[in-house]
Amino acid sequence: MEKNISDMIKSLSEAEDYRGFCSGGKAESGITKVKFRPVDKKGNRMYQFEEYKGTQVFHKNVDKSEFASALGGYFELGFKEAIVESDTRSIHILFSKKGKATIKEKRSAKLISYDPSHNRAKNYLLTEGTPIPFLVRLGVMSEDGHVVKAKYDKFKQINRFLEFVDDIFTDLPKDKTLTILDFGCGKSYLTFALYHYLKVMRQRQVNIIGLDLKRDVIAACNNLAKDLGYDELRFLCGDIADYEGVDSVDMVVTLHACDTATDFALAKAVKWGASVILSVPCCQHELNKNMKNTELSMLFKYGIIKERSAALFTDAFRANILEAMGFDVQLLEFIDMEHTPKNILIRAVRNGKAKNTAKLSEIKQCMSTLNADLTLYNLINEE
Repeated sequence: MEKNISDMIKSLSEAEDYRGFCSGGKAESGITKVKFRPVDKKGNRMYQFEEYKGTQVFHKNVDKSEFASALGGYFELGFKEAIVESDTRSIHILFSKKGKATIKEKRSAKLISYDPSHNRAKNYLLTEGTPIPFLVRLGVMSEDGHVVKAKYDKFKQINRFLEFVDDIFTDLPKDKTLTILDFGCGKSYLTFALYHYLKVMRQRQVNIIGLDLKRDVIAACNNLAKDLGYDELRFLCGDIADYEGVDSVDMVVTLHACDTATDFALAKAVKWGASVILSVPCCQHELNKNMKNTELSMLFKYGIIKERSAALFTDAFRANILEAMGFDVQLLEFIDMEHTPKNILIRAVRNGKAKNTAKLSEIKQCMSTLNADLTLYNLINEE
């Protein structure tokens, strides 16, 4: 381990609590990412490490006195980047291809709030008790920072969304203004949350654009952004399919865009070279109208089964198409099924691989077995 890394590890005082992550792990270890945070377990302060191995997550707890050495162990495994944060400072560690470490330390106020309770569900990025201006204005919080009881599900949804963003934060371009488009932003709870997370908590320069068809909603969102002093957030009235306001973007967000509107948004994201896509599709009617297969006809004769199968198949096709276009893709549960069945989030992170025409041919063949002619596939393959 380099001397400057060793010195940094030794500087981690037991008097402070730290939270952060390591990413870019080597394949040999099987661990691609690690997140860590303080937890209280049976009255003792400890640190919980979450190790990501493929699609699985493993947890281990270490005593507070062992935190520094445990963290150092991950650097020895060859992780490429890490962020370590406390109430008083933020440390960013980046390794070059030759293994040389660059360490940037920033003394600052607390960047990310956390609750040390062992119950993961309560460990929100946005915490209750301190008023957050946009949540107060949107009616989610009271003036004293308490979550309004009727809005608690919305509060959980916002935090869940930010967890997904937090997981891919290091995949966003560095040292530049981030251009982000939110298609079908609606009342923009999550758009304002995204601005707060990136601009206020992460201190990144951003250019965030919310797009929706409802003029009154857009006007209200622009007024709120102005009142909050969110100068790098604006809202426009327009349609997903026709929007040409930018040449490239870093992140595309599309939540509950109806039917093929999701496909137009995904196709735009691919065209613009987006590094990250976050999409929660809604009302997948296109495949349901045409889907048929002689061998599966006894299954599809039940309307509700056919409808739900078509929705799941549509998202599976979308995920595979994005993979063929050079993305690593996950299908994740956005919020609990008890609140809405429209709860699958497609999270795609560009991996730099070239367009895979062989995989697109396989997708085309699979589509033909269901008599499918999908908008996203056709948009991707347009000349």
